Amino acid sequence: MYFSTDYDSPLGKMLIVSDGEAICGIWFYGQKHFPSLEDFIEKDDLLIFDNVKKWLDSYFKGENPEFDFKLKPDGSQFRLKVWNILSEIPYGETLTYGEIARKISPEMSAQAVGGAVGHNPISILIPCHRVLGSNGKLTGYAAGLDKKIELLKIEKII
Repeated sequence: MYFSTDYDSPLGKMLIVSDGEAICGIWFYGQKHFPSLEDFIEKDDLLIFDNVKKWLDSYFKGENPEFDFKLKPDGSQFRLKVWNILSEIPYGETLTYGEIARKISPEMSAQAVGGAVGHNPISILIPCHRVLGSNGKLTGYAAGLDKKIELLKIEKII
């Protein structure tokens, strides 16, 4: 069973989803791969939702908050591996799709990594916005390049 609540971020309304113990998803409304709301029970009073909203409030103020709640993204082993690498990108820093691919395997393609990055279900907390194309190009973001640019500005990356 999954529960949901909304969060009004400075970049637009977001959906937060939890199984009651961990965060399973955070999406901007209207982004690619947005889930069906019918899959969730709206429940605004979960403690984990309060904690995530406080974290997001701090983040959007330009702070680098720590979090002490669990993340539980659902995906294939490959996607989980990519999302784990994303989680290790420090605040204010970036990696390219190619660099992530090489961390997995010398034969891994940047395009395969891009597919996994694009399906990241936990926006911002699993920082897929910190992934750039070759030569530092701003490419792709499921919620739109405009939001990616704003997130990178918050972290003073651009």
